[in-house]
Amino acid sequence: MPLVDTLSEDSRWDALGLPDLAESAARATLDHLGLGPAGCEIALLACDDARIADLNAEFRDKPGPTNVLSWPAEELAPDADGGAPIQPTPPLPGMVLELGDIAIAYDTCAREAAEQAKPLADHVSHLVVHGCLHLLGYDHIRPKDAARMEGLEVEILAKLGLPDPYGEHGA
Repeated sequence: MPLVDTLSEDSRWDALGLPDLAESAARATLDHLGLGPAGCEIALLACDDARIADLNAEFRDKPGPTNVLSWPAEELAPDADGGAPIQPTPPLPGMVLELGDIAIAYDTCAREAAEQAKPLADHVSHLVVHGCLHLLGYDHIRPKDAARMEGLEVEILAKLGLPDPYGEHGA
């Protein structure tokens, strides 16, 4: 059973092989954090800027598109800046542990990848890792939380053979 259930609303994602890319990035994230991906599920909506702009406005009161959004199934964020998130609640036997939902916008991702002179697949892998970390209680609002999350992203992407996204070109 796949970890990531991908729903594509935009056919431009097809050429990227997003389901396999997202599966690899999500599995690497959970493995790195010592969480077995077996029995877990993440829903991924692959959309365009118009759709993510609507979601961004509805859920974050921010007009306009963004690259990725996430909705954790469970609030796992730590109270203290830089603290470790709470571990997800294990499901009952035979049940799936739903980690949450991620939406990713093709237009913004493609534009950012071009601006940063990096392959779209690398940038999307980074954003899936980023979204997965949000589902697991990591955030980048407070300084120590941001440092912890970015450090994990760099480590996970290195395991996938991808360069530091916060290096020369930034995120």
